Order: sequence, then structure tokens, then C-alpha cells
Amino acid sequence: MKRKNRIPEEGCWPLFTKLNGEKMEAIIELPKEMQASMQGNRLVLKSPKGESSKEFKALGISIKAEGNKVRISAAKDSKKEKKLVNSIQAHVKNLAKGLEKEYAYRLSIVYAHFPINVTKKENKIEIVNFLGSKKPKQALIVGKTSVEIKGKEIIVKGADKEHVGQTAANIEQLTRLKGKDRRIFQDGIFITAKE
Repeated sequence: MKRKNRIPEEGCWPLFTKLNGEKMEAIIELPKEMQASMQGNRLVLKSPKGESSKEFKALGISIKAEGNKVRISAAKDSKKEKKLVNSIQAHVKNLAKGLEKEYAYRLSIVYAHFPINVTKKENKIEIVNFLGSKKPKQALIVGKTSVEIKGKEIIVKGADKEHVGQTAANIEQLTRLKGKDRRIFQDGIFITAKE
């Protein structure tokens, strides 16, 4: 059975039609003391507290830095471009927020029998004697993240949210147990707080 093509009534648009000429755009206003600049695809934010940058590669999206404003625009107004603009907007806000107040993750060192020794060596964290193992385990410190070890607590700080989170996850994943009952083997390093 063939369907008849329906012609919409005058003044009524079908749901799938888009109006031409519309443009998706977002403007982010940074704090007064913060300045933004573009170096190729890399957005650089500078403030008296420091500098943070991120590279953005998205087709059809343009990013312009104008003093303390960042303008993100897309040529089309489709769902895909809207998602990209919103994602980039969130990344820029995270960069600005990290320059105002550093992100911090707190990790707790927990052990029942074998004491876990944690030390910092250059750009790596070394864990020795985890469940009595003789071979040390190493986690990479990502970017310009600082790590402090105070007794049974590890504090990971930095301006870039992604680098701080990845460093904390690298440390936590080193002590992940496979094939053992977690109710009995509770040793490890765990993320306890995110600030």
C-alpha cells in the first residue's frame, strides 16, 4: 500500500525542516583579572595565579578569544554542533575555575596487615609492599599536578581538572584487586574526597 505525500498547510513547517542562516553561539565571560588568547587550536588562559591551556579540535566549530571573553560558534545549528559547543563551553569553564581555585582530590591509604609505603619520585608515585609484594608499582603524575603524601593521606592538587582526576585515578587503579573478595582484602588506596 502506497502512502500519499502530505503537503503541509500554509504557514506550517514539518518537524524535520530547519531554518537557514541560524548559527549556534556561546559567549563565556571570564573574571576580570583573567585573559584569554588563541595559539592555533590551543586556548590559553592567563591569570595572576598561573596559566592553563587546552587544545580543541572540532570540525565546524570556531573559538575566538577577545580579552576576558571566549566566543564559541558553530556554522550549523544541528544537535551535533550544539553538543560540541556545550562540551567546549564546559571545558573552558573548568579551566577558568581551576585557575581561580585549584582542584584537589584526597586519597586514603588503607591496609590491614602489610603496611603500604608510598613515595614520590620525579613525575611518578611509587607504591611498595602492597599485599606483601616485593615488586614496586608506579603511577604517572599527569601534567602540572602536585602530589603531597602526609601519613595515610595523599593530596593531589592542580589547576587542570582532567590532569588532577587522571593522576588520582592512576594511583587508585594501581591497588585495584582482581579475583579476590573485597570484603576480606580491603587493602588499597581509595579516593575519599573531591574539592
